[in-house]
Amino acid sequence: MSTPSIVESGLPEAATPYMRPAHLVMDLERLGSLHQSRLSFMRSLVRRIMREQWQIEAPRFELDADGYGTVIYRIRTRGDLFSFVLFSQYLAPEKRNDRVIASEWDLTMALCEGEVDEAYVDYLRQNVPLQEAGRLDAKVMVLSRANRSVRNFDSVVEALSQGRQPDVAQIARVGYLYRTTAVYGSGKLGMADWEKVSRKHPDFARPFAAEMFTCFMLRNFSLQQAEHIARRRSPETAVPFAPALKRYFGIGNSTGLGMAPYLINHPQLISRWIEMRELALARILAGAPTAAQLARLPQLLERAIRHLEQTFTEDEWQTGHNQRVLADLLALRAGLDLQPLQAWQSLQDWAHKRASLQGQELINCILLELHPELVDELEDRLALPEQLELNPEMSASRLKELIETSYDWALAIDFSAEGAQETFWYRSEEKQEPRLGSCSLDDGRDKQMPLGIGYLVQQCHQRLSEYLAQNPAHKVAHFLLRHPEQRGIVRRIQTMARTHYGEIRANLLDRDVLPMHLLRCKLSFFGVSKFDPRSRLWVRNTMFQGAPLLEDIGQPFDDDWFLPLAPTQENA
Repeated sequence: MSTPSIVESGLPEAATPYMRPAHLVMDLERLGSLHQSRLSFMRSLVRRIMREQWQIEAPRFELDADGYGTVIYRIRTRGDLFSFVLFSQYLAPEKRNDRVIASEWDLTMALCEGEVDEAYVDYLRQNVPLQEAGRLDAKVMVLSRANRSVRNFDSVVEALSQGRQPDVAQIARVGYLYRTTAVYGSGKLGMADWEKVSRKHPDFARPFAAEMFTCFMLRNFSLQQAEHIARRRSPETAVPFAPALKRYFGIGNSTGLGMAPYLINHPQLISRWIEMRELALARILAGAPTAAQLARLPQLLERAIRHLEQTFTEDEWQTGHNQRVLADLLALRAGLDLQPLQAWQSLQDWAHKRASLQGQELINCILLELHPELVDELEDRLALPEQLELNPEMSASRLKELIETSYDWALAIDFSAEGAQETFWYRSEEKQEPRLGSCSLDDGRDKQMPLGIGYLVQQCHQRLSEYLAQNPAHKVAHFLLRHPEQRGIVRRIQTMARTHYGEIRANLLDRDVLPMHLLRCKLSFFGVSKFDPRSRLWVRNTMFQGAPLLEDIGQPFDDDWFLPLAPTQENA
């Protein structure tokens, strides 16, 4: 296996250290073991906000005593202006539903370019609360909605109104007041597409930056709304959040299958994300730790241990994994006490031999945290133009060689085995969201989405081999004239053979495939934490926990909110 090339990323070859091989990195279970890191989109967004000191204020904050009404934030970045518009309304308990089938929510919101006048706010009010049932124009960049956390919101407001801080132990179990169930962008429902946003608004030209900013603003609004209701409920006794406790609140998120196909449909982008992460790690492993880094390593290790101890999930499978990672970290701590570390590579070698997959990847994230000087500048390289290019002039025999070298993992899958083709992915007509079907239980396989890349590659290789037996000197163009149905997968093979990390090396049609791994991989790049699977098909998690607040902008910032810990009741 050759060392991955960084030439595709625009980096000089001289900057190319050894990077982990694709067969290791692109294993589906390992991808489902990733954690938030310095390169996660939330971290890079917050660094930009704090470094450039964005000015965020609410010229319109019209909420009644129960927190219902309209709020508009004005956001001034270094060179642009945006508006964030929220509509808060009463939601009957029986209508509160995190699934995509819901039609009403506690809170709906939109991130818009420029100022919004009253006529435009009325237009938004007619459409934003409808979400998918509404229609928007290209002034809107992101659309989202959220529901209150029933377990937290009322008790938090009640505590503040009575002049006391909320119970820290309760907040540690559910670290947010609202949970968003969808964050839409990139042209959906008539909104501005990615090409417009990235070209016109450099502040949001990184992947999912506008969507992450929407969640950042939702998190801050949720805290301001809770304080507002507490003051209106009991103006004589109400108190605001203590700063440390306030920062400990994040925003909740529920993510289902709708996110999973993205990793398959955007292989060049995924390859870039993985490549930058692996490059950062390789840079670190090529060097030796400094005395300061060796002193901070036990501190971050202790923080990771306490963070895991404070992570609660109702899912037995994830609870088991968390316990194994905790055991990994405790073993590492004991080992470091016995033998001082001499090289970062020895730490990763220990992890690969002794730790679980999730433990290995958390240790890697700790390494990234110790080296901002090697990691942070890579955040500007996470975006790239995507285009799968067809080369009809390539010889058909050369295409066969590409498949056998770059897609050997796909050829090794036994699709004749029982259950190997049991799962099919399709798009719901009602909600236009991906779903999973079972060939033994459901109709509709004829409408399946082309996400089984390994199967498509294997079928292409078979057709190509048969064709070459009769036409050994022909080009790809000749082959596609005979087999036009292979055009899509041939284009993908020719393009992705020039990358290294783009293809997930798994059979996504298998009966026992875990879409949870796909969800977690993408969410880790977003920067979420505290994964709490609700089934094999959807997961709850927490975003921006420990991040700075709006009132922190302009204050000293050391970007140290990795794996946040619950404050004690005394220092909350």
